[in-house]
Amino acid sequence: MKSAQILREKIAGDRPVLGMLLAYDLSIELIELSMKAGLDYAIIDGEHLVHEPTLVADCCAMGRVADFPVLYRPSHTDTPAIRIAMDLGPCGLLCPMVETVAQLDEIRAGVYMPPRGVRRPGGRSNRWLGTFNYENFKTIVEDDVIIIAQIESPQGIDNADAIAADDMVTAMGIGPFDLSAKLGLCHEPGHPTLLAAWDAIHTSAKNAGKSMWAIGDAKILHDRGLRFICIGEPMVMLENVARGVAEQLQSR
Repeated sequence: MKSAQILREKIAGDRPVLGMLLAYDLSIELIELSMKAGLDYAIIDGEHLVHEPTLVADCCAMGRVADFPVLYRPSHTDTPAIRIAMDLGPCGLLCPMVETVAQLDEIRAGVYMPPRGVRRPGGRSNRWLGTFNYENFKTIVEDDVIIIAQIESPQGIDNADAIAADDMVTAMGIGPFDLSAKLGLCHEPGHPTLLAAWDAIHTSAKNAGKSMWAIGDAKILHDRGLRFICIGEPMVMLENVARGVAEQLQSR
């Protein structure tokens, strides 16, 4: 898929790759806004909120038509959940709470058609294809699919080297809030233990020749050496901007 190829090329480059996580609200307009703002990708969050599947599929379809990368974060990483996520038509997945290589095997099975996996493609994702022979499916969908393995637990950190080295993983990711909670630091973003965990995941990614993805303050993340960055969630960003304007004017 061209949008996946575009994002892969950007991730492999040396310039910042910026996107948004669409969690609290989802619309075609937000995909359009992401493109007009000059962002490189958007991720639809299906882990914490259940967006209407037809709307998710329409947003993914818009990304495919416009060659704008739209990824999806499913609620789980078991094979059935991954199959359903892929049926929505994203160019890749942000996979939450990855802790073991065995989970990557589940993801692999849900993404790939037989003989490499067990996926039975259906739904609107079929619009990727002109014909449904295996070679066509492999070259258009499977070869360029983007998988971000999100590390959010001590077990994930312990297995980060093996996870990063797996050929299923395009980039490593971190879930900073969930990880801090599991480390007993909810939420202390500057705590040395959490920063050490960040460094461990980043090192695993670099040793495997891969990038690390994270969400947060773009300048801080860039100063930490990250290039694959999610600048935030649009409703949270809107709230912060509105609060800043209100406080500035009220202080007068």
